[in-house]
Amino acid sequence: MSRSPDIAGSAEMAGAPPETPLYDTAALRAVERAAAAELGDDFELMRRAGEAAWREWLDRWTQAYSLLVVCGPGNNGGDGYVMATHAQRNGRRVRVLRLREHAPRGELAQRAAAEYAAAGGATIEFDGALPAADAIVDALFGIGLSRPPDAAASALIAAINAHGAPVFALDAPSGVDADRGAAPGAAVVADCTLEFIARKHGLRTGAALDCAGELLLADLGLDLPAHSVYPVAEWLRAPDLRRWLRPRRRDSHKGRNGRVLCIGGDHGHGGALMLCAQAALRSGAGLVDAATRAEHIAPLLARLPEAMPRAVESSEDVRAALAAADVIAIGPGLGTQEWGAHLFVAALTSGKPLLLDADALNLLAAQPRALPADCILTPHPGEAARLLGSDTVRVQADRYAAVRALSERYRCAVVLKGAGTLVHAPGQGVRAIGAGNPGMAVGGMGDALSGAIAALRAQGLDAFDAASCGALLHSVAGDRAAREGGERGLLPSDLMPWLRRCANPRADER
Repeated sequence: MSRSPDIAGSAEMAGAPPETPLYDTAALRAVERAAAAELGDDFELMRRAGEAAWREWLDRWTQAYSLLVVCGPGNNGGDGYVMATHAQRNGRRVRVLRLREHAPRGELAQRAAAEYAAAGGATIEFDGALPAADAIVDALFGIGLSRPPDAAASALIAAINAHGAPVFALDAPSGVDADRGAAPGAAVVADCTLEFIARKHGLRTGAALDCAGELLLADLGLDLPAHSVYPVAEWLRAPDLRRWLRPRRRDSHKGRNGRVLCIGGDHGHGGALMLCAQAALRSGAGLVDAATRAEHIAPLLARLPEAMPRAVESSEDVRAALAAADVIAIGPGLGTQEWGAHLFVAALTSGKPLLLDADALNLLAAQPRALPADCILTPHPGEAARLLGSDTVRVQADRYAAVRALSERYRCAVVLKGAGTLVHAPGQGVRAIGAGNPGMAVGGMGDALSGAIAALRAQGLDAFDAASCGALLHSVAGDRAAREGGERGLLPSDLMPWLRRCANPRADER
């Protein structure tokens, strides 16, 4: 499939470093060790972290006078003691609170606690309730905990969450697994999290999104490339759309912009296919065919006259459309009965680039088979679980592992939908989508996503870039639509005008 000059494909970006890299905790610990050796002072990084936290807190809560810093026994607690020392010296009413069994451990945390005490700082033990404070600092565990907190820590976390004061987490909300994005037990729900050194990939998907709040970064003056550590993922946000979507040439024509065939809409499910076709058109496809049941032709023409619907009762009826298509999106409203199963096989054997969604994924899970290398799968966590022979709890417990496993098993690009959508393809890193909102958790959103991705694939992007750009475009459109009227009650059809606007990004957009 030839590439359109209006789309910047992976051939132009091959070997380019990620614009917003994400790291795992192993890489960050390696940087900490190397930097401490270079600086000749193991305490220097803790000093920088505590000072950075204090400055950020001052910027955000200038009027807050009383500060409660909840410190754990390790280095995250040490960062908290350093921050508390700054607050004490600057005339704030500050108290450090810890569990009885959480006395500072290790030379660095002990030094930080001693300096806080020498500055006249007070430390109290948790007795089941928290004292009044204008703000709370979570320096309990940070990235140092990957198992559920014990009973005492869980009670303290519950008290933090129930307090009512804004919560400022250092490095990671305590209880959140910064590598997997899961919260295996109690977890602090922060208003804001200040990450140290680099951005953590696990804070951008799954349960972590409900805990981290606004994410900020203090790099502590460290140059990660100089320490030979490599990102494990890339964070995509609205401005990244410009990497792929360029103004069209003046002599552009519909044939250059690709022909998408949407297949689905069994009895009673015509709306799913209609949303897919409309999203494909709004995302820039030059031509869109819609193969569906005869009963859906008239409503589709009334709602979307730009689409070219055709009644399909057997796989023979779709043969000509398959031959004409540049990309096939199959699954929205397809069903898993004989009609849908026959169309599924016809699509798989067409030799055309494919996007499989919804019931196409369920059919694949029921009868696994080899897929074309340029295929794209777009499962939600339940569908992902069926494709892996697992369950939704395990998928959500480590979404990064799940998307990699799907990509490796089916040897194609995969979009794992949900909070913090992830995209992966064989031989590529994971891309995390830094857009989207809870209002998009409604039936039909996945059908619109399928149309958007298929349209970008038809316009010349390879499977991985089409999946990445399409997922980002869809999520950004959802955010723009939610700004107009709120998240609750958001409908897939509300995204359609925004898909068009966001598919034509301006240089000044953020």
